[in-house]
Amino acid sequence: MFKVFVCLFLANIVSAWSHGNGFGEQPLSKIAIHKATLALHDSASIKAYPFVLGLEGEDTQWVTVQLKYSEPAVDDWVGVFSPAKFNSSNCPPVNDPKEQTPYICSAPIKYKYANDSNPHYSMVGKASLRFQLINQRADISFALFSGGLSNPKLVAVSNSISFVNPKAPLYPRLAQGKSWNEMTVTWTSGYNIDKAVPFVEWGLKGRAQKQSPAGTLTFDRSSMCGSPARTVGWRDPGFIHTSFLTDLWPNTVYTYKLGHLLKNGSYIWSKIYSFKSSPYPGQDSLQRVIVFGDMGKAERDGSNEYSNYQPGSLNTTDQLISDLKDIDIVFHIGDITYANGYISQWDQFTSQVEPIASAVPYMIASGNHERDWPNSGSFYDKMDSGGECGVLAETMFYVPAENRAKFWYPTDYGMFHFCIADSEHDWREGSEQYKFIEKCLASVDRQKQPWLIFIAHRVLGYSSDYWYGQEGAFEEPMGRENLQKLWQKYKVDIAFYGHVHNYERTCPIYQNQCVNNEKSHYSGVMNGTIHVVAGGAGSHLSEFSQVKPNWSLYRDYDWGFVKMTAFNHSSLLFEYKKSRDGKVYDSFTISRDYRDVLACVHDGCEPTTLAS
Repeated sequence: MFKVFVCLFLANIVSAWSHGNGFGEQPLSKIAIHKATLALHDSASIKAYPFVLGLEGEDTQWVTVQLKYSEPAVDDWVGVFSPAKFNSSNCPPVNDPKEQTPYICSAPIKYKYANDSNPHYSMVGKASLRFQLINQRADISFALFSGGLSNPKLVAVSNSISFVNPKAPLYPRLAQGKSWNEMTVTWTSGYNIDKAVPFVEWGLKGRAQKQSPAGTLTFDRSSMCGSPARTVGWRDPGFIHTSFLTDLWPNTVYTYKLGHLLKNGSYIWSKIYSFKSSPYPGQDSLQRVIVFGDMGKAERDGSNEYSNYQPGSLNTTDQLISDLKDIDIVFHIGDITYANGYISQWDQFTSQVEPIASAVPYMIASGNHERDWPNSGSFYDKMDSGGECGVLAETMFYVPAENRAKFWYPTDYGMFHFCIADSEHDWREGSEQYKFIEKCLASVDRQKQPWLIFIAHRVLGYSSDYWYGQEGAFEEPMGRENLQKLWQKYKVDIAFYGHVHNYERTCPIYQNQCVNNEKSHYSGVMNGTIHVVAGGAGSHLSEFSQVKPNWSLYRDYDWGFVKMTAFNHSSLLFEYKKSRDGKVYDSFTISRDYRDVLACVHDGCEPTTLAS
């Protein structure tokens, strides 16, 4: 019992270390919006244009904001608010009679300092700012504040602007269904089922189209576990629809569009998208998989970036978009948006990845910034989710889990079999998740699917991250001690992790020992599992330990992602690419036959008998 307590204590210490010193700090959290006071000034004005957005069907548009103020200061800032009215009428009741109801109780969806485009603003009192806005189901206004972020005073409010159809169906994200020939389409709109019926119109490219219904989910403030998600970070998420496209032909291009049938008989349509269906499990064809973690979101207009919160996010996104024709499926393995309880940021993330997620399955895993909250059932009693406690990730994205609140699931893609674990729930031997992991690993037919991949957010295997080194074992406490015998028994090829914001690859390893001397080409029997940290997709980078263990073959302190290419049942190419240029900086190949997968390895031998 004492040993378990110590391990849990160390786990929480490592979590605190790795997310301390400002790492993981949501920029909107620096704004003390609940302390804002009303100080409207006759000499201050702010105007936004154009007044109507999306006249040509756009869901993203640039807006110009012009402001004047006779008492300018270097810390004046402009907040973007949606809905446009943000006075105290929208505030939840204050339980403590000693507390005064705040004038503003909703954080802006983004902000800029007034001197962002004019360094002389504090002298001349004039500035013109440019914001890139997305359709988020409500009108928008801009507010000028003095007093900086910590003591905001509202001095001027702009006119409101709006997209021509704020409720339009937007930001589709594909995901594999529970069977190989099923694709799910999830999207967001402003239409509940009492106003319009959601569906997807789809079919073979160039052929007659059919319609499939969609289920609709949403949630309210009471579903959040704590602040800021339940307070200043709350924003109505709209309605999240998911449709299941079934009986797909393998490796076939389909077109689709999102639809809503209004009560008056008219239709609201999205633009037309397309995807290629998954190959049959075991099918011998070219299959290309992307893996990364901890990307987050960033703003192309420079908003919110006073702390350069997710400096690599846009580079990673743009590299994937540029390489999209050579990508079949994406795994974003935890720490999705880093919204940390500011709900508006989920819309902005789905908008950012829409070119990717609308074209290929975008599979996610649960990370600490999606799930962790005290006394909410998460394995770690931390506050990293900002009160979301998993609700946003479970609702905004579909995963083929039996219970989406328990974010573990298997999925197949041709010659690959993936076992996605949830590191924010107990994975230790004897737990419900441990039983799932063993079942998932044991269920694969390696003759048909030779490439067996394990995925988790936290590093349950090996990492020479600085803080893991300080802890002493170069891993998430209790990780590989509980799971390595499963990886070895079922001969997992590669285990991927995020959480640590860098890139690292180990040798094939078992029980802290390299079991293969090769570094760039593996042939025949592997003898162990290669562990890869791919958590450098966007967030602040993590320092490595000054001690480099002998099992660490390649380390990179930069932003990047991994690409695996299966050419056939015997040949796999692994590449690590940097987000800045898309070039390959680390790689290896695996060449082997089915008999090599069957071969006996240490702690991975099938029982035999001398009986004839």
